[in-house]
Amino acid sequence: MADIAMGYRRLGKAGLKVSELSLGSWVTFGGQVGVEPAAKCLRAAYDLGINFFDGAEGYARGQAEDVMGQVIRDAKWRRESLVLSTKVFYGGDGPNDTGLSHKHVMEAVHAALKRLRVDYVDLAYCHRPDPNTPIEETVRAFDILVKQGKVFYWGTSEWSAAQVEEAFAVAKALGLTPPSMEQPQYSLFMRKRVEEEYAPLYAKHGYGTTTWSPLASGVLSGKYQKAIPQGSRLSMPDYQWLQKRVATPAHLASVERLTPIAKELDCSLAQLALAWCLKNPHVSSVITGATRPEQVQENVKALAVVPKLTAEVLQRIEAAIDPTVRG
Repeated sequence: MADIAMGYRRLGKAGLKVSELSLGSWVTFGGQVGVEPAAKCLRAAYDLGINFFDGAEGYARGQAEDVMGQVIRDAKWRRESLVLSTKVFYGGDGPNDTGLSHKHVMEAVHAALKRLRVDYVDLAYCHRPDPNTPIEETVRAFDILVKQGKVFYWGTSEWSAAQVEEAFAVAKALGLTPPSMEQPQYSLFMRKRVEEEYAPLYAKHGYGTTTWSPLASGVLSGKYQKAIPQGSRLSMPDYQWLQKRVATPAHLASVERLTPIAKELDCSLAQLALAWCLKNPHVSSVITGATRPEQVQENVKALAVVPKLTAEVLQRIEAAIDPTVRG
């Protein structure tokens, strides 16, 4: 691992630099694993140069951020060496515990600061668009948090390009802080939004992206080719819907066709899929997940695969993917 150096990319046009690979906590921290396994994963990531750690109020109903906060506190890492995020929307069951109202945005960010045991988060995202709250109200709330120093950059997650444009227009008209980044799903199977819909946002606004699910919930790792392993994400009762969506015959056949390409490049299927995401210059960071430190170490090896993705190899990868699953 010593010969693999972590790279850092600007968050769009912002001056902030995030590690090319980052570590997220969806499903895993506070869900599949407890504090000690999470600590091993976070420490392995930090030691390998990962500086961006992603959370959300909705992950394990806040437990994921709480676990992350415990580990960071105990590790005594310099706060300045970390880029920490939270996402706001799925806060609870009360009438004002969800969405992007001024009330919930303010309360959710303050609650995240307590769970993470920090005075500020570097990044805060609107986890989904909120049809029940005017975008102006949401922009005003995040502008206040930025000016208070509790959020450094705010952004969106799974918003349409039109909704992001509206946020920029509101911010410009009212002299408020505009969003800086989007957190969209991006993988060999989920591409159009990042590659096509958001193209004007990169050119016009310098929008950054921190992408999630690069392995299509593990399908692109190849571990579901023969069966659904016990203990894996797709075996969990709450994620049966995900199994039906991503472990289809067309998806699995595409992975089968990718296998010889990975072998020729002397890498795993997961490393190939991660490297493919990193090949996109508009991707600021690829968010990965892990339940064991060994997974973190294997993921980081994808950095060495990126230079191997020549135009010819990329064409072969394109040909391997069933057009019906290229969303």
